[in-house]
Amino acid sequence: MANEINSSNFIRNIVIDDLESGKHKEIITRFPPEPNGYLHIGHAKSICLNFQLADEFNGKTNLRFDDTNPIKEDTEYVESIKEDVKWLGFDWDELLFASNYFDIMYEKAQLLIKKGKAYVCDLTPEEMKDYRGSLTAPGKESPYRNRSVEENLDLLERMKNGEFEDGKKVLRAKIDMSSPNINMRDPIIYRISHSVHHNTGDKWCIYPMYDFAHPIEDAIEGITHSICTLEFEDHRPLYDWVVKECEMESTPRQIEFARLNLTNTVMSKRKLKLLVDEGIVDGWDDPRMPTIAGLRRKGYTPASIRNFCSAIGVAKASSVVDEQMLEYFIREDLNPTATRAMAVLNPLKLVITNYPEGQSEILEIENNPNDESAGTRQVEFSRELYIEREDFMEVPVKKYFRLFPGNEVRLKGAYFVKCTDVIKDEEGNVTEIHCTYDPETKSGSGFTGRKVKGTIHWVNAKTAIPAEFRLYEPLILDDVEENEGKHFLEQINPNSLTTLKGFIEPSVKGAKAQEKYQLFRHGYFNVDSKDSTTDNLVFNRIVSLKSSFKLNK
Repeated sequence: MANEINSSNFIRNIVIDDLESGKHKEIITRFPPEPNGYLHIGHAKSICLNFQLADEFNGKTNLRFDDTNPIKEDTEYVESIKEDVKWLGFDWDELLFASNYFDIMYEKAQLLIKKGKAYVCDLTPEEMKDYRGSLTAPGKESPYRNRSVEENLDLLERMKNGEFEDGKKVLRAKIDMSSPNINMRDPIIYRISHSVHHNTGDKWCIYPMYDFAHPIEDAIEGITHSICTLEFEDHRPLYDWVVKECEMESTPRQIEFARLNLTNTVMSKRKLKLLVDEGIVDGWDDPRMPTIAGLRRKGYTPASIRNFCSAIGVAKASSVVDEQMLEYFIREDLNPTATRAMAVLNPLKLVITNYPEGQSEILEIENNPNDESAGTRQVEFSRELYIEREDFMEVPVKKYFRLFPGNEVRLKGAYFVKCTDVIKDEEGNVTEIHCTYDPETKSGSGFTGRKVKGTIHWVNAKTAIPAEFRLYEPLILDDVEENEGKHFLEQINPNSLTTLKGFIEPSVKGAKAQEKYQLFRHGYFNVDSKDSTTDNLVFNRIVSLKSSFKLNK
């Protein structure tokens, strides 16, 4: 799939140079998620980059699960990731698992031992941390570093056979304990974990570390450009070391780019899982989550996310993107296509006292003013309606142009009405307003006698459908200066979800999950895919109608 928004970047330029120089005849990329959680919008950036880059140059992209840590991984995550990639509009050339290469990785570990490049270490995690040194001080060599090849091969075999408890021994690469790059100070490449793996079952009780497994996977698959985020830049020397010392036939090139940071959210799968486990959100697909599943449930479209990812570009420098930029692209995508409808989220009854009792009429209202081919819909109008409570003020503030006693407004697609009376309960709360209408002012009639400044929407009290409306604010309160040092759970916005019970016009009866509407004045809404039913419609607000955000094109 081609980019919706064409943009050049330094990685693309590297690919072009490699093809023109003849270094590569074909580009092969991969998207390598670890199946320990649901994908988020940051992963969407990586998905788009890898798949679109390969597509542009007629290359290939593999979907490969880096499943080297069975304790945190689950088939639920595998299936959700596959669904997300497909939903975004991409298809992989091969579906692969790191665990399929465990036998090869074990052979490569044995090769390193035979070459004197790896050893079994008995240091405890605490001792290993102490021996590792710091950014300003070199590390100390392990007392087990000079074990013989034969002893190391025997111990590794016994580790594989399950003779030792978790944490008792590890296999370490033998590189350089005085290296200024701490990642090169004899990193662990295998650890013991008596865990059942989602793909290999209980075949293994030792598992390779990511930094050892990943370059081997890339090399086995013939990946030409191994694209990853900037935190792996310091790991690149280790990546290259593993490929070289394991004598891999193919030599992939690791290239790093800045990960996506978005305001008012968190991008750590560990933190997102905590939100789920603590019940702060309604699962991984909660519409407040930055997960692809959450964005999909909220109502975002694949095109809006792809366009967003293309627009933010690919760079080396880290930055934070305003969440409003993502919202800009869903508005751009839905405005030309979304069907319009009227809904009242916080109802106040309006009675037109001079409209004949028992009578009603059918009005024609456009489905989308930006698309004539969308046609019109029929909306029933009668004496008793519901309007938004905020569209009436008994004592109006300055420049308030909606309903108040003595003021006249237009009802969307219908008539002018003037407020004549206010009905209150015993506590003084407004429960109903009375108006009169002018039958000469029907929309489309060409009436030019006078003008009104306000137009408000409405639904017919007798035919409107009860519905639930969920309004969202950012989940995380972003204020770095005030919240430095606080746990992110202390920054949860208590108003991130507001649920209202209101009414919507009957034209949406039977609306199916994921159908999208622009509700007059309220914004764009999506039919919830989890909780909405035929008898109980639930709408998630995707985004409001307007924003102050401007895209610099």
